[in-house]
Amino acid sequence: MKKGLTTEQRNHQTFESIKHIDAQGNEFWYARALAKVLDYTDYRNFVSVIEKAKKACENSNLAVPDHIVETNEMISIGKGAQREMDSYVLSRHACYLIVQNADPSKPVIANGQVYFAIQARRQELADDDAFKLLEEDKKRLFLRNELKLHNKQLVDVASQAGVDSGLDFAIFQNHGYKGLYGGLDAKGIHTTKGLKKSQKILDHMGSTELAANLFRATQAEEKLKRDQVKTKTEANNTHFQVGAKVRQTIRELGGTLPEALPTPDKSIGKIENEQKKQLGRGGKVKE
Repeated sequence: MKKGLTTEQRNHQTFESIKHIDAQGNEFWYARALAKVLDYTDYRNFVSVIEKAKKACENSNLAVPDHIVETNEMISIGKGAQREMDSYVLSRHACYLIVQNADPSKPVIANGQVYFAIQARRQELADDDAFKLLEEDKKRLFLRNELKLHNKQLVDVASQAGVDSGLDFAIFQNHGYKGLYGGLDAKGIHTTKGLKKSQKILDHMGSTELAANLFRATQAEEKLKRDQVKTKTEANNTHFQVGAKVRQTIRELGGTLPEALPTPDKSIGKIENEQKKQLGRGGKVKE
């Protein structure tokens, strides 16, 4: 044990030293090892604390077998010999419940409560980050599909103003981008994002950036119809004005301008493939 550590730090190191990691990367503790650290000389007294933890688990609508499982533990009995004895495998949450129900007169219990509370909070934060990442993927996929739909509708409306060829629509689309991205056209956005030639810019936008482009597309469609635009020049100017207005609104709200937003590592195509694989394994993608 390192010198100069506080009692709390030494206890925390001890809790860490008896921690195990299973094949799936989950942390767990053995009951007899934990009992020793928590200063329970009679394991039978510690078993009663485990029973209280089981009740606490049930009262929280948690499945006890997910957190407390009967097992055997190898215990040293002196002179290098070991004996297999009944024990439990305990999850982090089970350990937290145990120290909450343990003998409060033992100083080490308070340190155990702090340690497992910190560990539980760290896992909550990790789970929250993972959940946020999952939600971001779902939002991106939804917005990208919405943008595909509205771009088709925008093509139909723009065609009534004479935007009738692929080249015409590319020019028309670039006017919208230039308005929204402060002068950058599709090629400029592609370069700014550092994308490869084969990568599409819309497939490498986060949800915030996709939402801004969706708003640009829907408002351009509505304005073209409302103003009854009849020429390509008017259509291009209208799309630029709408893009510029969306940009102005973002700036006024204190938001990050689209060209400064981060580029996600994962493309929309990869997200779609992951969902297809999940469905192929019999999984169900939640709405």
